[in-house]
Amino acid sequence: MRKSHPIRRAVLAGAATVSGVVLLLSLKPASDPGSAAAGGAAPPVAAQSPQGGRGDATGTVVGDVADTQYGPVQVRLTVDGGRITGAEAVQAPKGGQSDRITADAVPKLNQAAVAAGGADIDTVSGATYTSNGYRQSLQSALDKAAASGPSQGSQEGTQDARTVTGDAAQTQYGPVQVRITVSGGRITGAEAVQAPKGGQSDRITADAVPKLNQAAVAAGGADIDTVSGATYTSNGYRQSLQSALDRAGG
Repeated sequence: MRKSHPIRRAVLAGAATVSGVVLLLSLKPASDPGSAAAGGAAPPVAAQSPQGGRGDATGTVVGDVADTQYGPVQVRLTVDGGRITGAEAVQAPKGGQSDRITADAVPKLNQAAVAAGGADIDTVSGATYTSNGYRQSLQSALDKAAASGPSQGSQEGTQDARTVTGDAAQTQYGPVQVRITVSGGRITGAEAVQAPKGGQSDRITADAVPKLNQAAVAAGGADIDTVSGATYTSNGYRQSLQSALDRAGG
């Protein structure tokens, strides 16, 4: 057998070494995090804060009226340090079947707004138009709160707002329970988290509760008039409202 010349073997070995180095270089990633940044590649994007922030607004703000097929819906919020602490519908569809729907849907929407801290809330089953109008007015209230800054709608400004729920008052037609928001010793929001329902009570509740809520805020206490045709509900409302005030120290 013919043996390879020593010089030829050396040349072949050197060529193989060079080929191996070239192959390794070709397999190296085109860039690493450092070289990507140096080459002008965009760095990872930081998480964005949610849109529609309300800053540190504090006070009460009323949204625009949202017109629906069954009547207007208007939402009033109480905001403390940019956080929703109370929500209520100061206008909602009424009359006929709307009374029952409003009595069922509005308390759920109020609670959802506070829980969600914004307008991204679910539609209440059977109350699509009311829910859509509520969200629309709620969003406008949030926009106003965001634009107004810390002194929105409140002379207390930096005073802390507290939400207090009164004891449930038992009436002949069902329990009534009131939740209030107090800021600087003043009632800035009120809502009935429980009220009589079923049959005729749906209509009476839908008519009386918004009036009682407004009266509580306007009076700043439990000395409010009875709503005509809703004596039991009014009495229960006053009783629960007073217990909420007692807890708030006012």
